Amino acid sequence: MSTDTTQQETERKGNRLSKIVTRTGDAGTTGLGDGSRTTKDSLRIDAIGEVDELNCTIGLLLCEDLPEAVRAALFDIQHDLFDLGGELCLPGMAVMKDTQVGRLEELVETFNADLPMLKEFILPGGTRPAAVAHLCRTVARRAERAMVRLNTEEPLSDAARRYINRLSDLLFILGRLLNRAGGRGDVLWQKGKNAA
Repeated sequence: MSTDTTQQETERKGNRLSKIVTRTGDAGTTGLGDGSRTTKDSLRIDAIGEVDELNCTIGLLLCEDLPEAVRAALFDIQHDLFDLGGELCLPGMAVMKDTQVGRLEELVETFNADLPMLKEFILPGGTRPAAVAHLCRTVARRAERAMVRLNTEEPLSDAARRYINRLSDLLFILGRLLNRAGGRGDVLWQKGKNAA
């Protein structure tokens, strides 16, 4: 590769990352990773947006005081969610791997191992980190619903669908674990508490 070609490639990449206002979406369309364009209200863009929001809420959770094992897991998950976003923006591509799903399953087992058996429904809350974990869980479920809708029209990989489902399970467990780490127990739902 010539020096001129290398410099042109560097400049192209630099411009791509530094030019934020492109005006190409002003008419209500946006570009996908394969170069095609779609409407901003398409099922694919909806799913991409939900996964992006999920990554942002996990970033918010990472601002809290967390056990180091939880922090490391969430940081890895943020990277996985970028992989998932990459798959969603490349129609027909399978980017997510079974190993990523397997890692979440291992985390579920590890973090759930020392929690007491759950016999009641719990409310989101307790400590702030636990409440934020539950917020992340609800956003993960919304992202999953968006991906299910997209999958009815354009098939997604099995790994992508399984990953988002496992992630919401993990975030539920993290809500419980973070309450314990903060010296609180689960916040239990009391049926009919205000019915009288």
